[in-house]
Amino acid sequence: MTHETEIEVDAALPTVRILREFDASPDRVYRAHVDPDLFVRWIGLPDMETRVEHWDARTGGSWRYVATLGEFSATFWGCFHELRENELVVQTQTYDGTPDRVSLDRLIIEAIGSDRTRIVVTSLHESFEDRDALVASGMEHGLRAGHAKLDELLAAWPDPSPPRISPDQRRRSTHP
Repeated sequence: MTHETEIEVDAALPTVRILREFDASPDRVYRAHVDPDLFVRWIGLPDMETRVEHWDARTGGSWRYVATLGEFSATFWGCFHELRENELVVQTQTYDGTPDRVSLDRLIIEAIGSDRTRIVVTSLHESFEDRDALVASGMEHGLRAGHAKLDELLAAWPDPSPPRISPDQRRRSTHP
C-alpha cells in the first residue's frame, strides 16, 4: 500500500515537518536511511542517479553524495550528529548550490504496528528565508518520488532472518 507524504511548514518557526508511513519494520526503514547501498536506490527522482562519495554512518560521522539528472548535478553533504538504531537519525544537511544554508534534520522512526513504521522528520533552518527557499525549490517532488521508491524497495526486500532449521533438518543436511 502506498501512503502519502505529508509536508507541513510551520508559521511560527523556520521548520519543515515531514510525516510518512511505510509498510515495513523500523529496522528496515532505519537501515534504508543509513546504509549507503540502500540509500542511493531510493533517494530523489525516478531517473536521478545518486553516487556516494563518502558515508560514515555513526554518531560523529559524515556523508557526501552527488545526485545527477541529465546535465544537472548537485552535491549534498552533512554530519551525523546522533544515530540510534531503529529510532533516530539527527544530521545536518547542506546543498552545494547554497553552501551557507545548513539545516538540522531530526528523523524519528516509530513502530506503529506489525511491520508498519511512521517517520517524522523535522528540518530546522537558520531563517524563514532559508526554509522558504527550500520549499520553493520544489523539494516536495523529489521527496515524494523518493518515498515512493522507498516503498518499492521495502516491499521487494527479502526476509533478512535466516530460515529456522530444526536439529533433525541440520543433521540431514550435513550427513548425506
